[in-house]
Amino acid sequence: MERPDSRYARSGSVFVAYQAFGAGPFDVVVVPGFGSNIEFGWEFESWRSYYGSLASFARVILFDKRGTGVSDPVSGAATVEERMDDVRAVMDAAGSERAALIGSADGAAMAALFAATYPDRAAALILNNPFVRGRWAADYPWGTRDDPDSPASFADGWGGREAIEEQIAEDTPGRIGDEEFLRLMQSYQRLCASPTTFAKLLSLTMEIDVREALPIIRVPTLVTHVDPSRHPQAIAPPGDALTTFRVEASRYVAERVPGARFVELALTDPIVWAVDQREPLALFREFLTGAWQAGAWEPAEPDRILTTLLFTDIVDSTERAAQLGDARWRDLVQRHHALVRQELVRFRGREIDTAGDGFFASFDGPARGLRCASAVVAAVSELGLEARAGVHTGECEIIDGKPGGLAVVVGARISSMAASGVVLASSTVKDLVVGSGITFEDRGEHELKGVPGTWALHAVVNAEPRD
Repeated sequence: MERPDSRYARSGSVFVAYQAFGAGPFDVVVVPGFGSNIEFGWEFESWRSYYGSLASFARVILFDKRGTGVSDPVSGAATVEERMDDVRAVMDAAGSERAALIGSADGAAMAALFAATYPDRAAALILNNPFVRGRWAADYPWGTRDDPDSPASFADGWGGREAIEEQIAEDTPGRIGDEEFLRLMQSYQRLCASPTTFAKLLSLTMEIDVREALPIIRVPTLVTHVDPSRHPQAIAPPGDALTTFRVEASRYVAERVPGARFVELALTDPIVWAVDQREPLALFREFLTGAWQAGAWEPAEPDRILTTLLFTDIVDSTERAAQLGDARWRDLVQRHHALVRQELVRFRGREIDTAGDGFFASFDGPARGLRCASAVVAAVSELGLEARAGVHTGECEIIDGKPGGLAVVVGARISSMAASGVVLASSTVKDLVVGSGITFEDRGEHELKGVPGTWALHAVVNAEPRD
């Protein structure tokens, strides 16, 4: 297959490069992992064969995430929220209302999070060697214990022969000794991202944790795993920096996505486009066409989504109302409401409810929710008022078009525990905004009234957009 034309989708202030090709009855978006270059990829015969075969039964949409490939360069690695924005922007530009998403490694984490957040846009998921958490945890023992400086070491020798030989032995051992493939991979790696950008991408990936999204996914999901250690010439990755080769990590994902199907492929090369693709392509075709025939691409009203919830209220409002009198207090509250609504529009928030002097709003991204909360607290202080806010991201039931369920209770309880002038957030929010530049202060573990367990809370220190 010949290389298709590349186009650009605008995602905020950034242009994201994408290609759309194939004439199948349904759309498939390939979510890139650490790096990609949709222009140079077509130099590989195996790339042309793989995507040509995929395009024989689907319309395929490829893109380079911001900062990589032929998309706009950016100062830092893309956050998960920005990457979701990019997926949406590319789908809109390509005229795709609903698509299946295919992702490998950290691209699988992004695809899973997108499906949980935008169930109306995701029709099905294929997650290959999914990477859903970077760091080790007692309940996730496949994460890395490496020190924070380890990502920089991966950039040493970037694009050089020795580094590529090592990568091939780890990721595509079936290509060991293939000089043409090695030569192309050297250029491909350099054109995917610079050494500094790659180090930032890897550092960000090590900090992600999207496990909260897995039980919320309600679309047909296929989880596949490839074990390169089965190849007689394969070598293990250095240290424990990557978990994508551990079958236990892939099974963990499949067990937590409702109804997911798990398949351990006989391949020994996790980069499926780089090797003999007959097995994965046959499986993908069977799975995706089956989902299509079952109506997965039909428009549907989601009953559960992953969303970010914001609660705000005015501190000591009763005392202030008594001091000012009814008329002056009513005027001040109206001005307060106008300021809050202005910030909601600015950060793409959706007003759900207003009770007295408090607001309940939702956002499709946690960083936007935090920045809106901080902006509200700052804005209302100019009225001589003090506000507080709580932000939580969680699974919500959609009841009469509005979010409900335990996550709403948690968000409200967090807000009630915030001190005057403070934005308080749950650990889920903190984990999802890694790389955004938002900083926090640990406020310890707390019990929330009527909510099981203890909750780690964090106060926002700085929510200004990063440079």
